[in-house]
Amino acid sequence: MSWLHIAVLLPLIFAVIIPIIYRFHKRLHLGWFVLPIPVVLFIYFLTYISRTSSGDNVLAHLNWMPRFGMNYDLHVDGLGLLFSLLITGIGSLVVLYSIGYLDKSEQLGNFYCYLLLFMGAMLGVVLSDNVIILYLFWELTSFSSFLLISFWRTKQKSIYGAQKSLIITVLGGLALLGGLILISLAGNTTSIHSLVEKADDIQQSPFFILAMVLIIIGAITKSAQVPFYIWLPDAMEAPTPVSAYLHSATMVKAGLYLIARMTPIFAVSEGWIWTVSLIGLITLFWASLNATKQRDLKGILAFSTVSQLGMIMAMLGIGAVSYHFNGSDSTLYVAAYTAAVFHLINHATFKGALFMITGAIDHSTGTRDVKKLGGLMTIMPISFTLTIITALSMAGIPPFNGFLSKESFIESMLHVTQANIFSLNTLGILLPIIAIVGSIFTFVYAVRFIGQIFLGQHKPEALPKKAHEASPLMLISPIILAVLVIVFGFAPNLLTSSLIEPAANAITHSSGITAEFKFFHGFTPAFFSTLVIYIVGILLILTFAYWVKILQAQPKALTFNQWYDSLGKYIPSYSANFTNSYVTGYTRTNLLWILGSLIVIAAVTLFVSPFTLNFKDVSAVRPYELVIVVIILTASTMILFARSRLFSIIMASAVGYSVAIFFIFFNAPDLALTQFVVETISTALFLLCFYYLPNLNRHNESRTFKSTNAIISILTGAVVTILGLIAYGNRHFNSIGAFYKAHVHDLAHGKNIVNVILVDFRGTDTLFESSVLGIAGLGVYTMIKLRAKHQRQTKGGHENE
Repeated sequence: MSWLHIAVLLPLIFAVIIPIIYRFHKRLHLGWFVLPIPVVLFIYFLTYISRTSSGDNVLAHLNWMPRFGMNYDLHVDGLGLLFSLLITGIGSLVVLYSIGYLDKSEQLGNFYCYLLLFMGAMLGVVLSDNVIILYLFWELTSFSSFLLISFWRTKQKSIYGAQKSLIITVLGGLALLGGLILISLAGNTTSIHSLVEKADDIQQSPFFILAMVLIIIGAITKSAQVPFYIWLPDAMEAPTPVSAYLHSATMVKAGLYLIARMTPIFAVSEGWIWTVSLIGLITLFWASLNATKQRDLKGILAFSTVSQLGMIMAMLGIGAVSYHFNGSDSTLYVAAYTAAVFHLINHATFKGALFMITGAIDHSTGTRDVKKLGGLMTIMPISFTLTIITALSMAGIPPFNGFLSKESFIESMLHVTQANIFSLNTLGILLPIIAIVGSIFTFVYAVRFIGQIFLGQHKPEALPKKAHEASPLMLISPIILAVLVIVFGFAPNLLTSSLIEPAANAITHSSGITAEFKFFHGFTPAFFSTLVIYIVGILLILTFAYWVKILQAQPKALTFNQWYDSLGKYIPSYSANFTNSYVTGYTRTNLLWILGSLIVIAAVTLFVSPFTLNFKDVSAVRPYELVIVVIILTASTMILFARSRLFSIIMASAVGYSVAIFFIFFNAPDLALTQFVVETISTALFLLCFYYLPNLNRHNESRTFKSTNAIISILTGAVVTILGLIAYGNRHFNSIGAFYKAHVHDLAHGKNIVNVILVDFRGTDTLFESSVLGIAGLGVYTMIKLRAKHQRQTKGGHENE
């Protein structure tokens, strides 16, 4: 195992250790124990910059389940390194910020456990070179984000937001799994690096289009694109450090990472270019438009995040056009990739800072409602300064870094209309139009964000708390990010050769890409488009009170949230009614459905597929076997007429012990011993419960009741017997028993063949069975603990009364 493997697992290991530390050390804020982990990882990943900058990618291999194609393989290239630095760098600042944000009275052990779990999962997603391992980490991000969003589980909105995010992202994850399996089959490998090299083979596969659609669905659900963006605004009920980390810098960008990583495989498709680009641009427009009418500060930032993600998604879609050109023509469109990578970095800096400032404002005033805020410029001067820097960067105003990447975005949208492929030179005119309109509303909500909080009249009577500047611990992280906004704006070339160009090379799976960002490129169409954005944006701000009423008049029935809630009410209700129709709580009813289905399915199969019964190789029936059969039939028959439960228990035990004797006759002592143990335990349990069982009453059993039982029993026995005889007489393959006998010693190094089969040859089966038992045990233990806790609380409440 290499240091790279350890680096990815380190947060997961400490996710287990940190809660233990919290139990025994509560004097110092737990965040101080957590902070070194992302800091050390950030420093560690910085050491890879020199290697990825020179085009030297790192591949670390570790066998895990090679027969299933599941190896713990990690691959560090420019793209993976960029995301790793964002995950650990922003993670360090978020942990530092959370020390000031979260009081020691909170359940900090749980919080930091979930946070580290998420950090490790994200590192696994962006560094995995195995599609199955990527999927496992992908779903772990959904699970850990669910825990983080529902951290304040006493709030109904937190639970609702967590459930919504989990449902949407997990369903998208299942689509992703299907897509990954299909491209793995098409490329005959589970290695992402190898799949990219076999892109030509995959493109010729009949699975190509379906795999592309499924992977896009997985990406857009995770990155909150239209129409699946609805989970992100509700996820803002999480603590602000969670919002700053998951929903601006990391989790929501996992979908963007997936699109970028899969581009070399799918860029050849017209559907990929148009779908990814249009989804991104529509998301940019729709979310920026909705951000302008929000009253909650985190609501504004939530829709802002969605719009910015759409902007990056559109650039990744447009960049794929470069695969269809060579030379200077290709360079023209590759610039969309460098712009997308640059904006990934810029968005993490200004949006992370804005979330942290919003949390500071909430802490200091007790509200995030813009109708109650205003006039805080002199009361919170540091927060005001930080907001000016970061919000103007988000608006795309110079001299901040957001302007540079926004300008490159507009240029990319204008350049693509020159591409003489896929109708981009005709229908493609829609792309820059949507991009400019979306950018106008981005300018509007970003500028208004500043004014609504810090300008205008101060309303102390409307605030739950007396406003004051945030604590230093809550300001250090946004200050660092604001400084980066300025530095990356004035000196973008600090990032071009070290991070942006290597990441763009990784997306295109090539080398030689160059990036250049500057504030003025001359009087180009992009320059005049920016002027239009500023002028129209200012006019819309001045007339905001008039046109926002049109947005606020949107009927709820026409919103995606309303459709989600309607499905959320209809599906559970329908499912409950359908389930209650056959799950009545009676064992007999359950058996009736199960055995009846078996009979029908088997009968249809036997009728459709011709079969033969072969008695040629059937062993002779020995006299003492007939004796055991008679005993079993007699005991079974006597159970039907028993009038005492004790007698029924004895007869059932007789059947079980007789079967065990059969195993002895068939030279299977291990199975016989197991059967004896199971029957003995079952009989003992029956006798222990005997006292509590109601009296056996057969007088109320109707003739229909008895007839139904008889028919189902006889037909089930007949079906099982026929299937057994068919299976015995129609063997198309050699028995696997010969393989077990031949290799029980040399492969498994065991003597007991039954144990070897269970533990070695079928070890995965046994592992999952044990896992199920373990999960069931944890569930029972949890319910017992919750019941005991509830009883203590109820008792304490009565005593207080």
